[in-house]
Amino acid sequence: MNGVPSLPEMRRRISEFRREPGRPDEDFTIGNVILQQPFFFTREAWIPIPADFSLNIVQGKSYDLDVGTGREISAALEERLVQRSAMSVQRAVADGVIGRMFSDPLLARRRLGQGAFRVLVTDTYARQCAVTNEHTLPVLEAAHIRPVTNHGEHRVTNGLLLRSDVHRLFDLGYVTISPDMKFRVSKRLGEDWRNGRIYYAYDGLAISAPKDPMCRPDGQMLEWHADTVFLR
Repeated sequence: MNGVPSLPEMRRRISEFRREPGRPDEDFTIGNVILQQPFFFTREAWIPIPADFSLNIVQGKSYDLDVGTGREISAALEERLVQRSAMSVQRAVADGVIGRMFSDPLLARRRLGQGAFRVLVTDTYARQCAVTNEHTLPVLEAAHIRPVTNHGEHRVTNGLLLRSDVHRLFDLGYVTISPDMKFRVSKRLGEDWRNGRIYYAYDGLAISAPKDPMCRPDGQMLEWHADTVFLR
């Protein structure tokens, strides 16, 4: 709330947006929207504002892309993407690049929510690896206990924040986390690779689980990983 001189004034203005009466001491839950992989057109390629879109909208507006205005927006978007791809090829030819650099544009099903899942898991685990307590953010990854490709969901209880190497071993089944929140290392790690001493040092130790019980790893998901993925 830019320019608000006091906390009571901020609460009053939020009440106006909510169109609901609020107490002077009430703290509202303020959400946010995370944009995943946005892209931008040059000004001349901008899509005109639909006639039914009000400039006073503050909470967003959605369209069904199969009918009406939504279908028109979808068609305009696809046309511009095709044009942009063609222009990219032309620039490549002008720069002396031989052959095609880009395939024809196509529509594909994308996994939804991955970016939001990563942000949520990272913050829930206080930006540290659940196993090693590593804090170096570039090597920390939000891992799914049960993968989305195997009916897992983008839920914090189906997530773990792991250092990239631990994440890789977790996905391969060389390590797991038991329902009692302890890190386990398979004997197969040493047998298959004649190495792994740094990981065996963590074997049997409790992980750094979130303080909020509602955010801790789901026991059934951990059991699934231990029974289905973990190498014995």
